[in-house]
Amino acid sequence: MKKTIFSGIQPSGNLHLGNYLGAITQWVDMQVENKCIFCVVDYHAITVKQDPAVLNRQILDTVKVYLASGIDMGKSVIFQQSDIKEHTELGWVLNCSVARMSDLNKMTQFKDKAGENQENVGVGLYDYPVLMASDILLYNTDVVPVGDDQVQHVELTRTLARRFNKTYGEVFRLPKVELRKEGARIMGLDDATKKMSKSASSEYNFIALTDTPELARKKIMKAATDSDGVVKYDVENKPGISNLLTIYSLLGRISIEMLEEKYSGQGYGDFKKDLAEVVGEFLTGFQERFNKISDEEALKILASGAKEIQGVADATMKKVKLALGIKK
Repeated sequence: MKKTIFSGIQPSGNLHLGNYLGAITQWVDMQVENKCIFCVVDYHAITVKQDPAVLNRQILDTVKVYLASGIDMGKSVIFQQSDIKEHTELGWVLNCSVARMSDLNKMTQFKDKAGENQENVGVGLYDYPVLMASDILLYNTDVVPVGDDQVQHVELTRTLARRFNKTYGEVFRLPKVELRKEGARIMGLDDATKKMSKSASSEYNFIALTDTPELARKKIMKAATDSDGVVKYDVENKPGISNLLTIYSLLGRISIEMLEEKYSGQGYGDFKKDLAEVVGEFLTGFQERFNKISDEEALKILASGAKEIQGVADATMKKVKLALGIKK
């Protein structure tokens, strides 16, 4: 029996190498032996203010990124979250039946995103982990491939599912987390102690998938390292060069140990120049594939995906409503 895989990315900001290496490449590998469902989570994107025209453009571009990265429509489903009303319907049910304020108060991402303005941000930003739980549970998901910063949210999903099953009967499958051992968290180029982020204030934090090879080279050459000039993987003491080694290893398909040996006795300059070549080659090929995909094709894929997946969402909500006693 194939396992059901579910994951998604917000269509906001510039998708970057962190998204690609930390999530999407894992999806590409997983679709070979599993039933994969990949969502464009637009309702999560609007937890912060979005420009409608920009958001609409980024929804289509996210689909193109999936396809250009190797997501195969013969093996996987791609759909837009807002096309399936059961996501928000189940989210409301979970809010009312099993989610607790104490659960959400523990979510560290809310504190990180809201900062000191927690009293004045939208309720959705606080509550979106419950919507994420709904996304996952709606499709009888077995495995959720996520970055390590999302593990807490999948654990909340499991908690809510267990509570619901205990109170109302066995309805939900308990999903498991799958982390990529290498590249689960690609760090910022300007500060390797923090995750690479599409919402970073500086463009030198990330390499966008739409960056030209020349711009990517500039960012890599400016990337923060340390003063000893030794190309060695040591996250605790040398986070900057360790992050660059991870990127080089994953894109160049060469082990970190081999890279350490290759650049033994050389400085960071030579290493960064070669990394820039690897990144530039990747971006060139990726963007060629991306640019061949039309908006019309992306729209058709979203419509087809929603049609294919609607029946599963319907079936889950019928079970939920029966368990709650609101449907006969």
